[in-house]
Amino acid sequence: MKRLAPYLLFLAISPILLHSEVSENLKVEQITHGEKHTFFGYIGHVQNIPWNGNERYIVALQSNFQDHLPGKGEPADVVLIDAHNNYAIEILEQTQGWNPQQGTMFYWNPDAPDSQFFFNDRDRETGKVFTVLYDIEKRKRVKEFRSRKQPVGNSGVKQTGGAFAAINYARMARLRPVTGYKDAHDWTVGVKHPKDDGIFLIDSRTGRQSLLVSFEQMAAEIRKTEPHIDDLALFINHTLWNRDGDRIFFFARAGWRSSVNKNKHPRINAPFVINPDGTGLKRLKHFFGGHPEWDYGHRMLGAMDSRQIIYDVDQDLVVGQIGDNNAFPDPEGDISLSPQGDWFVNGHKDKVQKMNFYNFYRRSDGRLIRSQGFDIENWISGDLRQDPSPAWNRSGTKILVPGLIGQGENATRQLFVISLP
Repeated sequence: MKRLAPYLLFLAISPILLHSEVSENLKVEQITHGEKHTFFGYIGHVQNIPWNGNERYIVALQSNFQDHLPGKGEPADVVLIDAHNNYAIEILEQTQGWNPQQGTMFYWNPDAPDSQFFFNDRDRETGKVFTVLYDIEKRKRVKEFRSRKQPVGNSGVKQTGGAFAAINYARMARLRPVTGYKDAHDWTVGVKHPKDDGIFLIDSRTGRQSLLVSFEQMAAEIRKTEPHIDDLALFINHTLWNRDGDRIFFFARAGWRSSVNKNKHPRINAPFVINPDGTGLKRLKHFFGGHPEWDYGHRMLGAMDSRQIIYDVDQDLVVGQIGDNNAFPDPEGDISLSPQGDWFVNGHKDKVQKMNFYNFYRRSDGRLIRSQGFDIENWISGDLRQDPSPAWNRSGTKILVPGLIGQGENATRQLFVISLP
């Protein structure tokens, strides 16, 4: 086990008893305003951090609409928010590779976290998806990662730097629209388990692209227990690198849309891990849900049986729990572990109150702080929903979250910062 924080040894045996606090201990600040919708997009897990290395800038998207999935010719602005200058906003670029739930997969480059970040885009003429590396000191794109035959976009950056996983977002638009790029170029139409598509690995220093694992390989593993996979088309969600950069977790899924699951087969929702060199592909024996997060070493955090659990992917079993069974109203909500590993946050959706709430848990002593609610109105479910998406800063002292301001057609998505006491 690598770099296991001391308190995790105890947590693996027994959850710490909780003492909770009310939200008055949290400072909340709205940092964006105006008629445009401003959002980061993706869940802040696996150190998907909105702030740059020195925490001066926050990267985000701005759009003029939130009432439909963006298609060809509907770009969003890539903006930089200056945390040292009253959160002033500067428009840097535009992207045609985005959606409301995951944004454009912003990641600051671990090789140059003060000045460079990744985002996805697509060619205006061909519709082919690619990834951009942008430098804020040079105020320009310094690299584009394009493939003529297999156009894919970033789906998760290696936490130690030097590489990112990539997937076919056009295929996602067909099979899982909420995480796809509508009207993008897809070379896999009509193929359920293509052997030339799956998860790609892109070297961010050289630009070299290789296929890490194919849908054909995934189907072969799934077929052992679920032969109806032959009637369903596979897609990928959540390619998550662990902190040491030697494991990638992902979900292989199928059957989400009735139009492509005409026989109404049970959905496929298979958790896998793989080594970054393509070896060690393993379907995990036990399913744990929500939006999983990596803990230290080869342990993950997720939801199982209404608990927030710790799962060891090497042993392939549950080895602990975070908090007790009353700590988190919805363990399957969006979760994120602070860069230092001490604070854990669970963002959950209250569909009755139409709000997102956040529960902060300190692992060393079980301190629990619950936030106020953030409006989401009717954007509760579906492809345009507003998920909690709690994203930590690098110091582990605050998170960036979305919320609606205004009502009805005049409501806009804006960004808020919640600071720990």
